[in-house]
Amino acid sequence: MLFRLVRTELKLNLRELMPAFLSLFAPTILVAVLGSVPQLREPRPELDGARVIDAYVGIAVALSLAMVGLQVMPMALASYRERGILRRLATTPVSPVHLLAAQAAAVTVTATVATVLAVAVGRLAYGVALPAQPAAFVLAFLLCLGGVYAIGLLVAALAPTGKAANSAGTLLFFPMMFFAGLWTPRELLPDPIARIGDFTPLGAGEHALHDAITGGWPNALSVTVLVAYLGCCGLAAARLFRWS
Repeated sequence: MLFRLVRTELKLNLRELMPAFLSLFAPTILVAVLGSVPQLREPRPELDGARVIDAYVGIAVALSLAMVGLQVMPMALASYRERGILRRLATTPVSPVHLLAAQAAAVTVTATVATVLAVAVGRLAYGVALPAQPAAFVLAFLLCLGGVYAIGLLVAALAPTGKAANSAGTLLFFPMMFFAGLWTPRELLPDPIARIGDFTPLGAGEHALHDAITGGWPNALSVTVLVAYLGCCGLAAARLFRWS
């Protein structure tokens, strides 16, 4: 049953052509466009000899998680409530909890495909190193996904309509991506700004991803911050979520 629900949710998400395209390919496009700039492929002393394009692969992964967790998923769940779908599901063997699990799985599949594409293009086109610690990278990916998904659930719990959920998710998206380094890599941000970013979900997530890409494990601060977002926002969403 759950597999069929996941497949249905993926099909429904893919029917929305623009959100589906951006969710799957925006991270790869980001890597491809920035990698085509020669100056960004030169080693930078302030990055300990790494290149800017090397830093942007982790940022692209954070971008994929932000798009599905803060925009696609909250809008879908709020729209289901607005249209009475959740209320009708409560009278069938497919409970709303099953729908939440299917949404989580669909979000994970979409983000995973987007991540693989971005990492592959970075590696094949611009020689970006693959994660030196694959297990650590998977852990950082799941922690970041969990933290962002919990925030998205809280948005879906509070938003009265799908449009309101999309608007709220978009308002959160831009400042969170700033702290994740979308406009300026986190390593090049002023220290006070970077320190603030370490306490945001995507800033902490990008930091954890960067640690894994460069051969380490997610640092304790990033893990603590992401688990805190997952626990606090997840609990708040569970208490506030309305099925009808």
